[in-house]
Amino acid sequence: MTEAGVLHDMLLGLGVATSASSLLYCLAGVSLGMLVGVLPGIGPLAALSMLFPFTFHLDATHALIMLAGIWYGTAYGSSTAAILLNVPGEASSAVTSLDGYPMAKEGRAGVALMIAALASLVGGSIGIVVLMLFAPAIANYAIAFGPAEYFALMVLGLVAASSMSAGSTVKGLAMVSFGLLLGTVGTDLSTGAYRFVFGVPRLADGVDIAALAMGLFGVAEIIVSVRPASEARIDSRRIGFRALLPTRADLRQSLLPTLRGSGLGAFFGTLPGTGPALATFFAYATEKRVARDPSRFGHGAIEGVASPEAANNAAVQTAFIPTLMLGIPGSAAMAIMIAMLMVQGITPGPTIMTQAPELFWGLVMSFWIGNLILFVMSAPMIGIWVRLLTVPFRILYPAILVFICIGVYAIDNSTFSVWMVVVIGGFGWLARLADLPAAPMLLGFVLGPMMEEHFRRALMLSRGDVATFFVRPISGTVMAFVILVVLLSAWRAWRGAGPLPLGEED
Repeated sequence: MTEAGVLHDMLLGLGVATSASSLLYCLAGVSLGMLVGVLPGIGPLAALSMLFPFTFHLDATHALIMLAGIWYGTAYGSSTAAILLNVPGEASSAVTSLDGYPMAKEGRAGVALMIAALASLVGGSIGIVVLMLFAPAIANYAIAFGPAEYFALMVLGLVAASSMSAGSTVKGLAMVSFGLLLGTVGTDLSTGAYRFVFGVPRLADGVDIAALAMGLFGVAEIIVSVRPASEARIDSRRIGFRALLPTRADLRQSLLPTLRGSGLGAFFGTLPGTGPALATFFAYATEKRVARDPSRFGHGAIEGVASPEAANNAAVQTAFIPTLMLGIPGSAAMAIMIAMLMVQGITPGPTIMTQAPELFWGLVMSFWIGNLILFVMSAPMIGIWVRLLTVPFRILYPAILVFICIGVYAIDNSTFSVWMVVVIGGFGWLARLADLPAAPMLLGFVLGPMMEEHFRRALMLSRGDVATFFVRPISGTVMAFVILVVLLSAWRAWRGAGPLPLGEED
């Protein structure tokens, strides 16, 4: 496509996105997404599922603009709940809570939220630029990634998991392994056989990711924090606009992590089937790897908020490339987008840019408007969100538990999911007592099923030849890097220095 053609399509999309009806649906989607995301326990999937029937009466462009606004609006709102209350609505927000929640406990919740808003804006903008300029080329490049390449990336993710916590790397890898085992619960996609359901039919669908995230972080945090007499952590009289603004040092420390996170998020968002969760984990691990003092992470490092938030929002934008250009959803939320298009009689694929340019470019240009609306709305409301921390615990914690139960119950209308959250919350509390980190377990759970699927596919295509993971250029390079990191970690541990490549021992 020529530069003149791209410019023409961008102007076409801008005209569609700036129409009164498109602006209304974009504003409605972003507003609903942010408000729903802030509610503890209610993530983007629940919001999209509840509002999906309303799109039947809209044309495809307006419906997609509204659903997309809900998608990235909820991503920011979920991070707000993760920072303030340690209750992530989805796996990608759990990474933000690792340092965002400690900042809130230190009285810097407003700064954490402002940095999250700025990083989200930058990451989303970079993701939109990538989507506009390189969508067709990236779609072709993403097709070149086969099962072997995806498996190699997942293995790298597991190695990176050793740096997700401030404690022992051995404990981190142990929790990764437990997450992998938990990911095998349910129905085997290849054979249809039940695995580790222990006679409980409800486990046939596996453990829900939302229940796991909210139990490990939200419910466990409530159990740990309950005290006979708790006071508000922030004096409401000290919540002024100046107190919410980051310092120059905060902005300087956040600049490069935001750019690095945006790049990682844009990359992982373009890969079919990965989604924002993997991008945020990699962004956090990268920042801890390059930091001069990795021990700060997990105790309120501002880089641990900026980089994952930028990665999350960049991945949210570029996730539309495999969804629209290849028809391959990267998450359940993206699957709802595809379902909406198919209801409207539109089949996602490489020809969507030429067959439905108004829809594609109208959606892309609406992203600019939606991200600006999100930032303009979120910045003045930071003070309101921070005031949540002034609510007495005896009122706040029961309300959080109610929202968690409602959000989990809404997923499949089953009380079994509610009991699952309770059990997982109890396990998360015991894990904290033993100083076992929760984030690596969540990463292992997210990557486990995908690793198994791609491992099986790669072996089927290679007729059982394990060498396929090492002879292919991309997967071979990634696996060589993984082996190098493991060997260096083992060598440093043998020398008594502790593993440094992806994490430090305390």
